[in-house]
Amino acid sequence: MKRGCTLVALCALLLALPGLSSCVTTNPATGQRELTPFMSPAEERRTGAEEHPKMLARFGGVYGDVGIGAYVAEIGGRLVKSSELPNLEFTFTVLNSPDANAFALPGGYVYVTRGLLALVNSEAELAGVLAHEIGHVTARHVAQRYNRTVATNLGTAILGTVVQSPDVDQLARIGGELLLKGFSREQEFQADMLGVRYMSRVGYEPEASAAFLRTLAGHSALERELAGREGRGVVEDFFATHPRTEDRVRKAIAAAQARGAQAKAPLRRDRFLDVIEGLLYGDDPEQGLVRGRTFVHPELGFAFKAPPGYRLFNTQRAVFAKGPEDALIRFDAAKKRTAADMTSYLAETWERVFALSDVERIQINGMEAATGRASVRWQGRPADLRLVAIRFSADVIYRFMMVTPLEIEALVRQELQRTTYGFRRLGQSEAAAYRPFRLGVVTVEPGDTVESLGRRMPFEDFQVARFRALNGLPQGAQLSPGQRVKIVIE
Repeated sequence: MKRGCTLVALCALLLALPGLSSCVTTNPATGQRELTPFMSPAEERRTGAEEHPKMLARFGGVYGDVGIGAYVAEIGGRLVKSSELPNLEFTFTVLNSPDANAFALPGGYVYVTRGLLALVNSEAELAGVLAHEIGHVTARHVAQRYNRTVATNLGTAILGTVVQSPDVDQLARIGGELLLKGFSREQEFQADMLGVRYMSRVGYEPEASAAFLRTLAGHSALERELAGREGRGVVEDFFATHPRTEDRVRKAIAAAQARGAQAKAPLRRDRFLDVIEGLLYGDDPEQGLVRGRTFVHPELGFAFKAPPGYRLFNTQRAVFAKGPEDALIRFDAAKKRTAADMTSYLAETWERVFALSDVERIQINGMEAATGRASVRWQGRPADLRLVAIRFSADVIYRFMMVTPLEIEALVRQELQRTTYGFRRLGQSEAAAYRPFRLGVVTVEPGDTVESLGRRMPFEDFQVARFRALNGLPQGAQLSPGQRVKIVIE
């Protein structure tokens, strides 16, 4: 079968298969005829229910503030009632993730992270996010992608069998990986159109969607600056899965208003700020806290400090420290009960991958440890890889992997040693002294400026830039007495 075979031809082929009695249906939200032989609405609900626990595990679980969760669900519920599928049962979840993201699964599962909520500046902006994701569900965008992918692969497999062609794709590879892939620009625009429609029907200002997209763009630019020009790999980026532009959102707003959508509706900013005040910002203590160049885990009871010039990033999988010239440190944990000493552990774990040398047993603040090195290539250049394993308890081993381009290895070697030997246990009183960051809401007083309020933020750098990004303030924007703004407090 040729790859250029049309979906219409595939549909005709697939109709002959048992159980595939209908290939084309009309979507009530979009009015479009679409190919849906494999993922029916019932299958969408089943798939969403199966994938929901996986999303919770992947993105930090459900955020524990019941009031915020109920608030999001209440807004989402009103938007669903305004849609073409008002009786579809939706589940709205606030995820305990500091990354700014939102997404939807088939069957009505909609997610926003607390990191995204921190950047929202009004109830209308939040409604815009939820309405857009609801639009993906009502337009059945995941089902469309799944059906097209399965149809193409299954059609290839069927005809490949007939003509004994080896060019047969494996359907087993089609599944969960499709759920979080970025949508096409056409689908994003369609979700924008539907989202603006639902917002307007409920009574929210559609322009809030464009305003929030500007805020997200500013936040994304700041995150990339914080991570360094090549730091995107350790920063979750909203635009990686949402190829949206302000221009397309404005076109969606204009199209909706041409059909009679409400304009200049309330933003409901004060209500939103009242609800999210106290929202956890950044890392959860249960996942460890970044404080400048120090990573501290009050719950597990340890801390270490990255070398000067390195910036820390805490992720679900590991802690990363990005340094100069693409130098990188990865820190993680291996939960493994083993009687082997740490030199044997190094050999068992890494010698199959790297040709280790200079392996030696060391002590780090009273803990058994071992280190070794290997010569590798990193980012196309020769580099030194330093491996360190530290026995923290009978069944937990903490590990550093430090990769350093050879041209700077001698310059940072001593600081890397300080990081290694600075790994330490925390006492109870010291651990208790670390508190997470939270959102505060303050009223601008006469004399307050962007700069003065930004300097109140508990960060070592980019304080004013972070304040602007948090409040969606462009360069040159001024504050007015009585205005309410968000700050980060400890």
